[in-house]
Parts: sequence; C-alpha cells; structure tokens
Amino acid sequence: MALHHLDEEPTPTGTLTLQTLSMPADTNPYGDIFGGWLMSQMDLAGAILAQEVAKGRVTTVAVGSMVFLRPVPVGATVSCYASAQEIGRTSIRTMIEVWIKVCKTGEVAKVTEGEFVYVAIDDNGRTRPVPRD
Repeated sequence: MALHHLDEEPTPTGTLTLQTLSMPADTNPYGDIFGGWLMSQMDLAGAILAQEVAKGRVTTVAVGSMVFLRPVPVGATVSCYASAQEIGRTSIRTMIEVWIKVCKTGEVAKVTEGEFVYVAIDDNGRTRPVPRD
C-alpha cells in the first residue's frame, strides 16, 4: 500500500478491475463472506489485467502471500484493484487489493491483498511470450 500523510485516508493501489456485491450464498457458517469466494474474485481481477498485458489468453500459475485483514459482511460492494508488479518473458506478476464499501454505513476499508502470477498461453495451452509494445 502507498504511504500516506497522517491526515490522509488510505486509498487503493492499482486499477479498479472488478467490482461485485457480496451475497448471502457466499457466506461461511458464521455469516461472513467465505475467503475462497474472495480469492476467486481476486483471481478474476488479476486475470483481467494479465490478459490485457499479454494481449490474449492467460492462466493462473501461482498465488503468493495473502493477508485477510477483516471479515467481509453480506451486502458490501467488493472492489478489486489490480496492478502489474513484474512482467517476465511469459509471465505477469500482479498484486490485487480488495476494498469494500458497506452500504448501510458508507464505511470503506481494505480487506485483503495478495499476489497472483499468470502465464501467457497460446490456443494449444502452451506458454508463449508476452508481447512487448
């Protein structure tokens, strides 16, 4: 996360890539949003960014460290922000931040972040180089 002055509110890092609503069907037994659902949203957001960078098909090859900072309540707007951290010959390493907005209170908070790595693949599923502009 970017450094901020003490009087500034933290803000998301990256580009808003995916936004959705947390629903009751996605909860764990305690009524909070299941971490696996949140992780799948992050993977989708990272893939959207990676396929733009790779100009085509990509697949997830690794998920790095993930930190869950707080539970996500049902009904929150879930926003995934993605940024490309490193572009290799065939791979794109991304950082995904997830922020929520709770409609009832207007509260905005970062809930998790994680590193996702994708590899560019061709129509046969074989690794291909990431195009350089």
